Amino acid sequence: MSEKFDIPFQSNLVPTMLELGSKLKFSCHKEISCFNACCKHADITLTPYDVIRLKDRLELASTEFLKQHTVPFQVDQDRLPGIKLRTTDEGACLLMTEEGCSVYKDRPTACRYYPLGNMAMHGTGAGKEETHYFLVEEAHCKGHEEDKEQTIQKYLEEQETARYDELNKEWTQLMLMKRSGGPSVGKPPEATLQMYFMCSFDMERFRRFVMSDAFQATYDLEDSVYEVLAQEDISLMQFGTQLMKQVFFGERTISEKEGVWQKRMDDRQETWDARRQAEISRQQQQEDEKYKADD
Repeated sequence: MSEKFDIPFQSNLVPTMLELGSKLKFSCHKEISCFNACCKHADITLTPYDVIRLKDRLELASTEFLKQHTVPFQVDQDRLPGIKLRTTDEGACLLMTEEGCSVYKDRPTACRYYPLGNMAMHGTGAGKEETHYFLVEEAHCKGHEEDKEQTIQKYLEEQETARYDELNKEWTQLMLMKRSGGPSVGKPPEATLQMYFMCSFDMERFRRFVMSDAFQATYDLEDSVYEVLAQEDISLMQFGTQLMKQVFFGERTISEKEGVWQKRMDDRQETWDARRQAEISRQQQQEDEKYKADD
C-alpha cells in the first residue's frame, strides 16, 4: 500500500488526474481473495493526526507509540523527518490480524484513501488550492474487479476521510511550502529538524517544551491558551504547525514578548551572512584549485 498524501510525489510518471465526481470501481471485504494482502506489504506514512488517533486507540503515550509502532525516514534531501508504520521483517503491518485491521476505526489516512492518492495543486491563475485524485492499481489487489461503482466523493465519505483531511491540511501544506521554497529556505540545522519532529509527532515531549519556563518567557500567550495546550492534543498539534511556520519561514504566527523577535531576526541575519560568506569562500577555493590543476 502506498502513501496517499500530498507529500512530495516521487514517481517520474504523471498520473491521470481525477475529480470528486469521477467514477471509482472498487470494493474491499473479507470474502475477497486478496483480503489482508495490502497490509502484508504495508508502506504507510503517518501524519500528526494519525499518531494522535493511533496512540489514543492503543492507550500509549506518543513517545512510546513512536518507539513501538513507527520507523523514521527522510522526506527530502534536507533530511526533513517523517515516520512510517513499523512492519514485520516480511513487511506486514503490526496492527493486522487474520480478521483485518485491529484499529480499523482509527486507521491512518493512507489506509482510508486506498486505492486513491491525492495531490494539492495551484493551477495557473488559480486563486485557491485545488485537490486532484489519482488511482493506485497494484497487481495483487482484486478490489478493482468488484462490481461496486461510485463517485470518488461517495467513496471518501464512506471511508470518513473528511476529519482527517481537515486536520492534516495545514501540516501537509507546511511540507509543501518547505519543499517549494527550495534554496531560499535553506537546509535546516539539526536543532530545527528535531523541533519539527517533536512538534509533528511527539505530543508529550512537545507539551513539556511548550509548558517550560523558557518557552513561556519567549512567547506572549494568555494563560487560557496554555490551559488548552496542556489538555488537548489536537489544539497542541495545530499550535505546533503554527510554530513551525514561524521557525521555517519567519511568519509571525505566534506572538513573542517584546524584543525577542528583533533579536531573533538579528541573529538570523548574522547566520545568513556567515553562510553566504562561507559559500563564497568555498566557491573561490574550488576556482583556485581548478586553475592550479590547469597549470
